[in-house]
Amino acid sequence: MSALISEKQLLQALQWRYATKTFDPNRKLPVATWTVLQEALALSASSYGLQPYQFIVVNNPATRAKLLPHSWNQRQVVDASHFIIFAARTTMTDVEIDTFIGRIATVRGTTKESLAGYRQMMAGGLLSEAGKVRAPQWAARQTYIALGNLLTSAALLGVDACPMEGFVPVEFDKILGLPAQGFTAVVCCALGYRSADDKYATAPKVRFPTHELIRTV
Repeated sequence: MSALISEKQLLQALQWRYATKTFDPNRKLPVATWTVLQEALALSASSYGLQPYQFIVVNNPATRAKLLPHSWNQRQVVDASHFIIFAARTTMTDVEIDTFIGRIATVRGTTKESLAGYRQMMAGGLLSEAGKVRAPQWAARQTYIALGNLLTSAALLGVDACPMEGFVPVEFDKILGLPAQGFTAVVCCALGYRSADDKYATAPKVRFPTHELIRTV
């Protein structure tokens, strides 16, 4: 497959993006743009392909206002066009694995029986006693893969974003009723367009040199 964008375009988008601190509350994402970003989230990679998460899009202004004091009053929560909470499964069971196996069989036109070996591998890694202990952290790590994918996708579309760990998960969980659904908030992302007043928009990007971060062995 040939490149869909140039190497220069990719690096320009990544240089352009930054953790936007001040959003323009009057600018909203076009419906078509948000539709594409939703698809990008759904296309994110995950271990086994299991996607042990949900993305909670908080549109209701009253709900966002409730979340604000539990996120250190960071205005991105209420000012951004879209505010997404990445929620990970707190447990993994046979139900999730069997549902995924059924999905594979449907999409690829095969049988569940032909996938027995794959199911056994997933169950061995996630449903053993040791696996059950690891499952919540494993699921949480998968959300960060999706977050990274969203940040890059947004940058390529000229959409500003701010990943956010500065919040109290237990309070977010209560407000959104996540524990009863088997999920917990892990990380958030605000999307929209930067305000002209955001001084960080023109600040030079600070990164360590590539040669200090990457080693070839």
